[in-house]
Amino acid sequence: MPIIRFPKDMKWGTATAAYQVEGAAFKDGRGLSIWDTFSHTPGKVKNGDNGDIACDSYHLYHEDIELLDRLGANVYRFSVSWPRIYPNGTGKLNPKGLQYYHNLVDRLVEKGIEPMLTLYHWDLPQALQDQGGWASRNTVDAFSQYAETIFREFNGKVKYWQTINEPLCAAFLSNYRGVHAPGYQDLQLAVDVSHHLVLAHGKAVKVFRELRIEGQIGTATNTTWREPFSNRIEDIEACRREIGHNIDWFLDPIFKGEYPQYLIDWFEKKGAKLHVEDGDMEIIQQPIDFIGVNYYSGNVTRFKENTGLLDIENIEIDYNHTHIGWPIYADGFYKVFQYLAQRYGKIPLFITENGACCMDELVNGKVDDQDRINYYKQHLTAVSRAIESGIPILGYLAWSLLDNFEWADGYGKRFGLVYVDFQTLERIQKESYTWYKKVIANGWIEI
Repeated sequence: MPIIRFPKDMKWGTATAAYQVEGAAFKDGRGLSIWDTFSHTPGKVKNGDNGDIACDSYHLYHEDIELLDRLGANVYRFSVSWPRIYPNGTGKLNPKGLQYYHNLVDRLVEKGIEPMLTLYHWDLPQALQDQGGWASRNTVDAFSQYAETIFREFNGKVKYWQTINEPLCAAFLSNYRGVHAPGYQDLQLAVDVSHHLVLAHGKAVKVFRELRIEGQIGTATNTTWREPFSNRIEDIEACRREIGHNIDWFLDPIFKGEYPQYLIDWFEKKGAKLHVEDGDMEIIQQPIDFIGVNYYSGNVTRFKENTGLLDIENIEIDYNHTHIGWPIYADGFYKVFQYLAQRYGKIPLFITENGACCMDELVNGKVDDQDRINYYKQHLTAVSRAIESGIPILGYLAWSLLDNFEWADGYGKRFGLVYVDFQTLERIQKESYTWYKKVIANGWIEI
């Protein structure tokens, strides 16, 4: 059987997000986030689930770090809960919240695991939402202040930094489709929010550089791949819109100093105008050290008028699907790497999320998730193809360490290498955990 080998300096690990795993939503001075409000609103999250307890990693982080250590992980990506630091978004600092993250980071460092700290993974303080949320430029300023606090506190402890996770979701899923907090359905609002998120990223990076913070800083971007159903120009352009909506809209301003005109025109056609103030693009175009790549799925697609925001429909071509319903399309992962390299040059890439939702069943104390292992094999093969093609890839982080609160899907969708019993909070290593442990130890996979 073929052996796929990875560079000896490849970074390996896993990723989580604060609201999905921490719990302790009302403990030690933490303020409300928009996800607390959204998840407690009837009908917004499946089964009425919420993140009040989640995996209780706030109290059980020692167990989670032991799992990382036994896995052999050398990087752990986590996010800081903004309302745990500033309960009202600005103003009075919460020392107990800061202490939690110091405890977490110090323990990781003790174990030889490099922390990758994400500043924003969607849990905006509700107090800021009440004042306009990301639609207000005041929130951009509040984020800059929050970022400065975290930079100063953890300078020297954290090697990898990320500003904002998946701004596409925070802008469009949250404010156009309404399926994520705060749950609005307004395209103009979504476009406004998208710009303010990119601007907030730029301001944070600017502060990072001015303070001469140690380490490398980047962002974490949604990526997907859409292959045209035919060579008709309508199909090609539809795919370009879908790929670009995920990638170009949020990375072009950083690397090119402008938004892609074809998407500006498209949004105007749909009734939303981009508003950029003087000086914004200079702030946004701060140099970053790496692109965080989040990839789960792709598809073959074609143009279909009045279908969603982008006039596009997916055409299923005998794909297997994960339990959340997403097609398994590993070749799209490789094409995303090529696309990023061609569009933005040879900036290093760090795979910050990749994983599969599977229908995990605990049988006699074990979870045999061979389907997840197969997913990882396919996608790590795509990573190797990219590396062999000369694309600089720093590392790979599996999503996720733990089964957790899967946003609007609640606890019914499991992505973890570790099974979590949400009644007892017991952690049980899945077969994929054992498999991934061998990958990290060996530096290769067999396919």
